[in-house]
Amino acid sequence: MSAIEEPAASGVPSHLGGHSELGDAATPVRDDTPHPRRRLIFFIVSVSLFMAAVDQTIVATALTSIQKDLHTGIQWGGWTITIYSLGQVLIMPLAGKFSDMFGRKRIFMIAAILFTSASLLCGLSLNIYMLVVLRGLQAIGGGAFMPSASGLVSDHFGRDRDRALGMFTSIFPIGGVVGPILGGIFVTYWSWRGIFLINVPIGIILIVLGFVFFPKSVTRPGARVDAYGVVLLGVLILSAMLGITYLGDGSNSLLSAGFIVPEAIAALATYLFIRHSKRGRDPFIGIGLLRGHGFGTMNLINFLYGSAALGFGALVPVYAHERFGIAVLGAGTLLTARAVGIIAIASLAVLALRRTGYRLPMIVGFLIIGAGLIMMVISPPHVSEYAWLSISAGVTGLGMGLSVPAANNAVMQLAPESVSGIAGLRGMFRQGGSIVAVSIATAVAARSSDPGTALGVAIFVFACLIIGVVPLIVLVPEHRGRW
Repeated sequence: MSAIEEPAASGVPSHLGGHSELGDAATPVRDDTPHPRRRLIFFIVSVSLFMAAVDQTIVATALTSIQKDLHTGIQWGGWTITIYSLGQVLIMPLAGKFSDMFGRKRIFMIAAILFTSASLLCGLSLNIYMLVVLRGLQAIGGGAFMPSASGLVSDHFGRDRDRALGMFTSIFPIGGVVGPILGGIFVTYWSWRGIFLINVPIGIILIVLGFVFFPKSVTRPGARVDAYGVVLLGVLILSAMLGITYLGDGSNSLLSAGFIVPEAIAALATYLFIRHSKRGRDPFIGIGLLRGHGFGTMNLINFLYGSAALGFGALVPVYAHERFGIAVLGAGTLLTARAVGIIAIASLAVLALRRTGYRLPMIVGFLIIGAGLIMMVISPPHVSEYAWLSISAGVTGLGMGLSVPAANNAVMQLAPESVSGIAGLRGMFRQGGSIVAVSIATAVAARSSDPGTALGVAIFVFACLIIGVVPLIVLVPEHRGRW
């Protein structure tokens, strides 16, 4: 069976302005004939996304246990989540570019090997600092999954690529169902170390399947890797996180050097990064994809969505435990309730997407997410606290299942040959929003005499953010049908 060759990445269309994110090659003619092996390819990449989703939710469930066992505070415990997001922010757009340069299969396989190896080492960590560093390495592998998987699916599903990419929305919540349950079981009956070790056998299976069944990828060598842009972005995010984490110690103030210096470095890195995106030769992220037609709006929406929805997902188990005293196993299953809500509606939203377009499901879905977050912080009306939190989490899941397929496909039709790069940027902005939200919320909670109440206020702020996004959605380029 002959493999269908991957199309070389096109440059950003001329109406986007700026340099190409993925190169300046001429746009090839796309073959819209689905590959005979497309369903098997989808299954294999789904395993990788499932593994990454399990890892995110399973760590959130075990956060309290990690803090106690490694003798650390909530602000450093939160780094096990935020460093993972940081690694993904840096690697996602870079992996998209590498996927076009060196082939989707090659990047995907490297990601799987790195993720599996790092998971094993995380499970053997001796202290919080070792765990944080290894989580950063794990994030490089996990962050490369989505761009390379998106490219593999887009290349081999032909005219059905929009629906296939939309179905990714259902994979993450399946991991969200399994992750909290496994995390609660491991923490309750064994150790938090099991949450990392469980990735090892899954990863080995994934590596074997990908090696045997993925079609050979066509490479496009010769493109330049913008190391300067990558370094600037890393300095920007890491400095901002360090300053916020420093405030997590209640004895430190906003005027202390430990906060001002890192934030000043972050501000300078922001300025240099934006200038480099405008003027640099083949920049890491071209200005056209940062603020070009449609892209600028979706980047902002993805950042705020990541702050509200992904930030909430990372903190809800700790919130339930700190505010209501719900046991670790029960608190973790709140993420399961959210995942069930996503699964219940995501497939229907994908099937209807060609008729509804992007704006309507995003508007309705974001409003539902906001309503669910507000429900979570108000007093339970004549039901148990656990039941009320479960209902609230389920409502947010319904909103996510309705809105995310549209958000995943939005603006793809503007540059359909750059799917890997656009998917990487989308993930970068969402994870960047999550980093900011989790870092600030955990720092505030660490300084508060009542962390549970402080986290409740943070969730209410998340609700305001997601509702405030709605007016921006009317600026998203509308599209119906295939792309």
